[in-house]
This record gives sequence, C-alpha cells and structure tokens, in this order.
Amino acid sequence: MNREFEIEITDLSHDGRGVGRRDGKTVFVTGALTGEAVRARQTRRHRSFDEAQVLEVLTASPERVEPKCPHYEHCGGCALQHLAEAKQIEAKQHVMLENLTRIGEVTPETVLPPLSDQRWGYRRKARLGVKWVAQKERAIVGFRERNPRFVADLSRCEVLTPSVGERIEVLAALVTSMDARERLPQIEIAAGDDAVALVFRHLDPLSDADIERLRAFAEDTGLGIYLQPKGIDSVHPLDEPVALRFGIPAADVTLDFLPLDFVQVNAGMNQKMIAQALDLLDPQADDRVLDLFCGLGNFTLPIARRAGRVVGVEGDAGLVARARQNAASNGISNAEFHAADLTTDLSAEPWMRDGFNKLLLDPPRSGAEAVIRQLDFKGIDRVVYVSCHPGSLARDAGILVREKGYRLKAAGAMDMFPHTAHVESIALFERD
Repeated sequence: MNREFEIEITDLSHDGRGVGRRDGKTVFVTGALTGEAVRARQTRRHRSFDEAQVLEVLTASPERVEPKCPHYEHCGGCALQHLAEAKQIEAKQHVMLENLTRIGEVTPETVLPPLSDQRWGYRRKARLGVKWVAQKERAIVGFRERNPRFVADLSRCEVLTPSVGERIEVLAALVTSMDARERLPQIEIAAGDDAVALVFRHLDPLSDADIERLRAFAEDTGLGIYLQPKGIDSVHPLDEPVALRFGIPAADVTLDFLPLDFVQVNAGMNQKMIAQALDLLDPQADDRVLDLFCGLGNFTLPIARRAGRVVGVEGDAGLVARARQNAASNGISNAEFHAADLTTDLSAEPWMRDGFNKLLLDPPRSGAEAVIRQLDFKGIDRVVYVSCHPGSLARDAGILVREKGYRLKAAGAMDMFPHTAHVESIALFERD
C-alpha cells in the first residue's frame, strides 16, 4: 500500500483512468493517459487489479493539456480535463465500441461520427454538496471530491451554467451566514432556457432570518429559490415559482419542467441528440411509435410532430403528468402517455397490446433488459436506443441481435458530459 512505481499506460478505462500492467496485474491509474510513462503511488489493492494515483508524468502524451479548472486535482465533478477536448469524445467512442464487442458480442455496421456541443458552462442540472467546516468557520459548496467522503472546496465551477458556476463563493458565503449552516446538506441546480432555480435541502425548519437571507440572495442574483424540508414531494418555492422550460426549435416544441425533474444536462447536446434520433428513427405520417422511458416527452413530442401516433411510457407518474401537460400546451393531440414501472411484469398494461412499428428506448443506467424481454417485436422494424451507460447498451444490443432478430446498423457516442468519463451513445437496430 502506498508503494511508488513506474508504469506505462496502454489504454483508458471507462471511468477515465489510465490502464497499465505491473507484475502481470492490471493497474488503474488516476490522472494518466494512453501512451504515457508515469510514476504512480498505489492507493488500493484488489485481488484482480490495483489502483494508483499519478505522482509524476515521465513521458507525456501529446494529447495531455493543462486543466482549465484550478480545483481539478481534487474535485470529482470532472475526470478528463487533462485530455484534449477533441480526444475526449474519441475515447468515449472507443469505450462504447469496446463494450459492444466485449459484452454484447456485436459490432455496428456503421460507426456514426461522435456528437459534441458546448464543453464549458454546459451543466444545467447538478447536485452540489454543502459542508460546514467548524475549523475554518465557513461552509464549502461543491461537487464531491475524488474521495467521495468529502465535499470539494470550490471557488468557481467551469462546467456549471455560469449563473451558478461563477457564484460558488457567493453561495458558500450565503450558507456561512445562515443559522441553518450546519443543517444544509445539498443544493440542487436546475436551469431552463431563461431561468435558473436552486433547491436548498434543509434538515430543520429555517429561521425567519434565514428566509430573509435567501430572499435577498434571490433578489440580488435573479436566481429562483426553492426549499426542500423532506423528500422530493416537499419541494416548494420560497416565494413565486420559477418558470423552467426549454425549447426544441427544430420540432417547434417547448417543455416545462420542475426543479427536480430529469432533463438532459447539456442543452445544446440535447438538441443534436434529438435531431439524430429523429433521423435514425425516420418517423412517417403512418407510423405508430412507442417511446419507452419517455420522461417529460423529450423525444415523444418531437416524434409526434412527424408520426401518426406516439405512445410514451415512463415510471415516474409526476413526469407523465407533466408530459401530458406539455403535449397539451404544444397543441399535440397524437401523443398519449402512461405511467408504468418498466422493470416489472407488464403483461397487464393495455399499451403492450397496441401495434407499433417503431420503438425508441431511452433507459436509465440499468438499461432496458426487462422490457426488451417482454415486448412483442413482431411488427417493429426499427429500434433507436439512446443510452447513458455503454455496458447496459452492449448487453441489450446482444439481446436484440441474437434473440430478437435485429441487426445493429449504426452506433455512435455523444458528449453529453464533457470533461467527465460519462459515455452517452445512440444505436440503430433494424430487422434482417
């Protein structure tokens, strides 16, 4: 433990660490890049692999760059700022393809060019930790450190929407001034096209003085303030609610959402992702499309602009209610929504017996295996799968190809989370 050694890095792992071998054993080295020789210190030991941290780069990769953020070495919010921006998405494409081959035992007939968009100031959704540090007599606000037991002491954040990322010190000063400073564990950020909301989780009722402090902060910054005294159902505005919404201009659609609703974190990337999904799915006026894990209707409503009929299914009943409201507010009458847990037995669901000829899947990290095994694919000639985890995509791709009779026509990575190791991807399956 804590031994120092030199090692050559031959690959980059799915979580952005360098991969090398030492004494016949795989070593994952934080801060190292493919092609480098580094001096590292062992930090953890396991039966089949070890973990280490770079101490010195002996031979640097030409793709190594100076991180933009001064907190990068400690903050766990990013993992790849030391890798050139254009190379990050290439690494993610490599991870996706390697997972498809190794886990799914499938290879796409076409590798789609990777999609990228805004790389700084892009995060419109995030959860920041808050910690009162008695020894320093101040609060710190930030993402978790690389050691997740601690909150990173940030002065600013380069990837958060600037209205918040440039105010981290101001936020920390606000918490420091509050009576409840020791009982505020987190602040959630939600940004729409024209407004930003902050949700303060507080473990005890706030004093009148704290309410006034938050009110003054909102007035000074223009940020909306919400309070969360208990679970997610307890979230409420401090004063007036903030109108959070984002547009999808290509489909002439606007989606309203609440501060804790799931929305894609990168607004520009979301626009490109929707456009590519529509190109691959190619909805026509006589198509009947099923959109599973539909959320607020991010894909459902743009599809409805082109297809004859769309059915969206989502496990969160609140999101389903807002999807219906979004359909109505956009004047869309050919989309319907249902709430259902897509990881359970769906045989009693009436929409399961409807006939569809196209399918879009946008599951969480766990993937869509349960619903894929239950669906009747006889009439579905095209499937578009949007993935936020390359391992679950690969597993499900193997099922679709080997058990359901599809070909993996195309797949490509999308840089939804620049400077992190998070891999978003999209794949097209068609019948033989």
